[in-house]
Amino acid sequence: MGNHRKLDDVQTPSPFWTLSSPPTHQTSIPFSIFEYLYTRVKPFNITTIMPNKKVIAFGTDAADQPLHKMEIVRRELRDNDIEIEMLYCGICHSDLHTIHNDWKSTTFPVVPGHEMIGRVTRIGKSVTKFQVGDLAGIGCIVDSCGKCEECKRGEEQFCVKGYILSFNGPDEVLGGTTYGGFSQAYVCKEDYVVKVPPFKDLAAAAPILCAGITVYSPLKHWGAGPGKQIGLVGIGGLGHMAIQIAKAMGATLTVFTTSPSKKEDALKLGADRVVLSTDRNEMKACPKLDMILDTVSAVHNVNIYLNKLKTDGSLVLVGLPAEPLSVGAFNLITNRKSFSGSNIGGIRETQEVLDFCYKHHIVSQCEVIAMDQVNEAFERLQKNDVKYRFVIDMKTL
Repeated sequence: MGNHRKLDDVQTPSPFWTLSSPPTHQTSIPFSIFEYLYTRVKPFNITTIMPNKKVIAFGTDAADQPLHKMEIVRRELRDNDIEIEMLYCGICHSDLHTIHNDWKSTTFPVVPGHEMIGRVTRIGKSVTKFQVGDLAGIGCIVDSCGKCEECKRGEEQFCVKGYILSFNGPDEVLGGTTYGGFSQAYVCKEDYVVKVPPFKDLAAAAPILCAGITVYSPLKHWGAGPGKQIGLVGIGGLGHMAIQIAKAMGATLTVFTTSPSKKEDALKLGADRVVLSTDRNEMKACPKLDMILDTVSAVHNVNIYLNKLKTDGSLVLVGLPAEPLSVGAFNLITNRKSFSGSNIGGIRETQEVLDFCYKHHIVSQCEVIAMDQVNEAFERLQKNDVKYRFVIDMKTL
């Protein structure tokens, strides 16, 4: 039948969803600088593949509307695709920004979720890395050009043509936008899927796919390890993972927080020193550091941390404040300091951090919730009322 695939080209256990036709329209994608960074991949050569499948998901139709149950379409497997049944999906602060359209880049309806752990239910005939029944993870990136220098280096997050996000990105196969992990199943190229080690607590491992890689990548790049004095700003979803990872790397770690109540938590997680950043005496007594990782996603004064760097030290931002940050020039040029940023990590490095965390018994501190609690969870996340990550048990969808 020409380019059409047969269903027996894939391994197929009994699916729990129904067959459907492809979507009949494409959702328009608003252009902004955020979309420009993430949607420049040219369309791939796609053959027509039937049939696609309807699955149940949880998403929202507008920034001012709650999330609710909806039906979305997943593509039929291509030769190099795998399909996973969702087990757990973490809730990230960027999910909150996206459903509220804080970055003015959301295409509705939107289904969030990019910290996905599931079990492989079907594989395309050319898949070699996975078998049906394997544990698998999908994070922020589900495609890239694969040809540029950055992609060949395993740093798809810097793809010259732009990578494809696991949700709210351009869907080059079905049209419209990609839908995330708040759903029964996900279909993805095997090259963008990682193997999940057998963590005792799978739910607590899900945030490694975003929070974990987001802090692991810069800590590794800037050489966190024995003999290095590392600082960390913020003890939240990213920060509590960074403490554990930096200590496992062998660094000496100073944690800065504005919350006296979080001092004890930071020490329990492994911090060597905790400094209340609102206390001038504590800040003055804090020694200079080689690198400071800033995980705060709200507008804050970064200059006080630039002043705590050694010569050639770097302040590295991984949080995503919605407003610009003010930086004093003299705080940079004095002692040749740098203010840098880091954006998640590539697929190879994501596999690396999963294996690293499994080896060192690192998982997130999380609150596992049912799907019908997700709107309440987003309200609490907006108020920073979580220690330190929400993870959805997808069996409850």
